Amino acid sequence: MDPPENPVLPALPRMLITDEQFASVRGTVMDANPDMAEELAGRIVDEGIKFVAACAQNPGLGLAPSRIVDEGWHALILHTAMYSDLCERLGGRFVHHYPGYDPTNYDPPILDRTRETIAALGWEADAELWGPPSDETLVSVAAKCQHAPECTIIVQPKPKPGIA
Repeated sequence: MDPPENPVLPALPRMLITDEQFASVRGTVMDANPDMAEELAGRIVDEGIKFVAACAQNPGLGLAPSRIVDEGWHALILHTAMYSDLCERLGGRFVHHYPGYDPTNYDPPILDRTRETIAALGWEADAELWGPPSDETLVSVAAKCQHAPECTIIVQPKPKPGIA
């Protein structure tokens, strides 16, 4: 079986899901961050979608989100049916989450590689949301994980039927 082909991506990442799905995921980000503005939550969801697309279309590259973008990715994952469908439409590679539980992990080269991979897809990473973790971060990230070299996201192709 040939590996899945990478689909043509829309001009805006949010076009990969419906408006209703986008609003629901944005609401999940806002539920975890009650004082967050709707506009910022939407930006975080957009970056989460970009990250999932970058991983799905570049398996084996070892990418990671910033802590803030991870919040958007977590919100996407909580919408399991939509997330599974999104991964399928992005090339059939399910992008699993392998949490790194040390919020102090920070590896600039991994984030640089991830932003460059997003740019290669035709999108610009929101620089304000892809920065280092800090005490003065834009949001109070609910999840206590920060992905670094030992927990980058490496996507595995879907196994062939009948193979364990």
